[in-house]
Amino acid sequence: MSVHGETASQAVPPHVQLIQMGTAAWVNAVVFAAAKIGLADQLAAGPRSAAELAGPMRLHAPSLHRLMRTLAGLGILTERDAQRFALTPMGEALKTGAPGSARATLIAFGGTFWHGWEEILYSLETGHTGFDKAHGMPLFEYLRQHPADASYFNEAMVGFHGNEPPAVAQAYDFSRFKNVVDVGGGTGNLLATILSRHAGPRGVLFDRSHVVLEAPSLLKARGVEDRVKIEVGDFFETVPAGGDAYLLSHVIHDWNEDQCLTLLRNCRAAMTPTSRLLIIELVLREGNAPGFGSADMVMMTLTGGAERTAREFESLLARAGLTMTRVIPTTTSASIVEAQPA
Repeated sequence: MSVHGETASQAVPPHVQLIQMGTAAWVNAVVFAAAKIGLADQLAAGPRSAAELAGPMRLHAPSLHRLMRTLAGLGILTERDAQRFALTPMGEALKTGAPGSARATLIAFGGTFWHGWEEILYSLETGHTGFDKAHGMPLFEYLRQHPADASYFNEAMVGFHGNEPPAVAQAYDFSRFKNVVDVGGGTGNLLATILSRHAGPRGVLFDRSHVVLEAPSLLKARGVEDRVKIEVGDFFETVPAGGDAYLLSHVIHDWNEDQCLTLLRNCRAAMTPTSRLLIIELVLREGNAPGFGSADMVMMTLTGGAERTAREFESLLARAGLTMTRVIPTTTSASIVEAQPA
């Protein structure tokens, strides 16, 4: 939309745009609170007032009403008669288990993880992660020790990347491979999608023991359990050998440079001369083009990792004894960075 020849964003004064960016955390806090208390689940059966909900939810009724009124202004609820509020389509998406995993994502990133953002200046001053400073341990160690948070995180990752597995399976010809090794593959969602689309390959799902706990049920539900071998281990120590294709889906960006090189060299040692390594991640655009810079800040602040441009991927892979052959876009924000032994 233009306003007297200007775009809407140009019509807003720069200082207002900056303040809007800086105060976006207020909305984050409101939506996080709604997710955390399970408000959408309480309204699933129909409109309710704060007075009706406060007792069972152990909340302060006037404060809950103010929250619900604010959520109505955001388009998540709509106010009906007698100060009763109902879910809008956006509110329906906030229910537990709704497609897209919005509730789990908001709880994971608006709660525990947010404390890492509070230490962003520490990250800028030291190069270390704000999450480590806030919680006294790295993110993935924290998740290992806090199963409830880990469950929200895992569901959030499915929500974030839920459209990627079919897009990756469509964008790349996996039918030429006999054995696909998913390194750090979690519960096997990507591997199961690839095997469901391509009947020929078999798979190896490789991750740490506490990460693959839910993998058998997912693989069985997807009908590929007889084509997947689950192997437990630490990819910083070793990677299953002899695969035709090695997948690293949103793994490299989680770790610092030295850790990435260790992992990539382990993959290189496991590969045959004809194997292919497929890194599935965001690929940052060069220059001033809008892209995924905020995701790079997430990696810096929470995990100590980084998002990369194609040239940065090429350089990293070369140091690990691998040659980047091409970058394949998908219909999602992620691309497939393909590499082979140098």
